[in-house]
Amino acid sequence: YHGPLATTFRRLKIFSLSSLTLTFALTPFIFIMETTSALPLAGRCSLAAIALATSGVSTALVAWCGKPYVTTLRWLAPEGNAARGVEMTTLTLGLHERITRVYDTAFLVPTNRPFATWELAEAFHLPSAEVAQARGEGTLPREETIAETKDKKGDVVGRWVVKWNEDGAGACREVGRVPR
Repeated sequence: YHGPLATTFRRLKIFSLSSLTLTFALTPFIFIMETTSALPLAGRCSLAAIALATSGVSTALVAWCGKPYVTTLRWLAPEGNAARGVEMTTLTLGLHERITRVYDTAFLVPTNRPFATWELAEAFHLPSAEVAQARGEGTLPREETIAETKDKKGDVVGRWVVKWNEDGAGACREVGRVPR
């Protein structure tokens, strides 16, 4: 899967960052240049603050809206008797790729968050058969990594970890930074 809006989001982020940079670079000229209307210092400060706030808020909104957008998605081949996984590529506001591998798609649940379809589950319960098997093998309680996010160089940025209790109930937590 290749996100149909990937190019649009990329261009929007570039435009937003460029406008924010230009606003920060050009705002001091409001104080340096003498205006023909002889705008008082308080007016210049207000004008500078409004320009910086507007550009900053719009850039923050672009970052918030674009954070969960998946640009590419591909299936991961199952290893052994492991569940089938998925690999998602997202972009940060600075246009850095983040590659998140979800090793078990059962942990992807529908979400009510804006601009996202699903997210990583905060809690999960193993089926009774798996609980009985894990107890027999002595593998409960335990912790396991459900998802892992890496940067473009392959360095791990964050993990989504589930801690299973003896009853097969799992509580998930974020270690580092993982786009949910």
